[in-house]
Amino acid sequence: MHIRSTMAAAPPRPAPELPGRAPSEARAAFRESLSVGLVFVPLGLAFGALVVQSGLDWWWASLSAAVAFGGSFEFLLIGLVVAVTPLASIAVAAFMVNVRHVFYALSFPLHRVSGRLGKAYSTFALCDEAYALTSGKQARSWPGRRVLWTQLLLHLYWTGSATAGALLGALIPEGVTGLDFALTALFTVLALDAVRDLRGELPTPLLALGSALVARVLVPGEMLPVAFALFTAGLLARHLANARRTSHA
Repeated sequence: MHIRSTMAAAPPRPAPELPGRAPSEARAAFRESLSVGLVFVPLGLAFGALVVQSGLDWWWASLSAAVAFGGSFEFLLIGLVVAVTPLASIAVAAFMVNVRHVFYALSFPLHRVSGRLGKAYSTFALCDEAYALTSGKQARSWPGRRVLWTQLLLHLYWTGSATAGALLGALIPEGVTGLDFALTALFTVLALDAVRDLRGELPTPLLALGSALVARVLVPGEMLPVAFALFTAGLLARHLANARRTSHA
């Protein structure tokens, strides 16, 4: 009787993961990332064409897309490489352009990703689009595998399209315009979705606008760094306020 009661009181073991779960999460991630991936294609083609037209070999586009995976910084990097800019200057430019990623860690669901290798890759592949897709209300229930698959697919979209653009760069006329606006349109849509998810909080665009206005009035000669500092302080204050509100709830 004692043995039976002990066995009955023992907590049930978690059910093992089914072998088909990984493909299902991959399919779900594909559906979630497809709209952003379709925007990556013209951007990657334009970037690859720019690499070739700048006098670099085609594989520079593949290497940059796979290793740097910096989007806007990669467009800047091509000009810096062609101009033989010192590495120290390139490092400073990379820091200034990508420092915003530091604040993504405040709410990016890295804790859901399992394994050191998975966490390392998720940290490396954290881009604006991946953060926007995984920080919405609907994405708060995503398992770590879907988060990781989403980042991997975005990485593949960008690398593949950049390589294709470099290989087909000679076929794209130099006078073609408008492809670069896809990036602006993408960020606009993602920003609108983010604003909808911030009900009850101070919207990020208003916080950015207020920081810019204060910097413009107080120190017009150093508006950009002061506005960025104020914006950073505002984001940290909002994060701490949300954390306190959650802890008291």
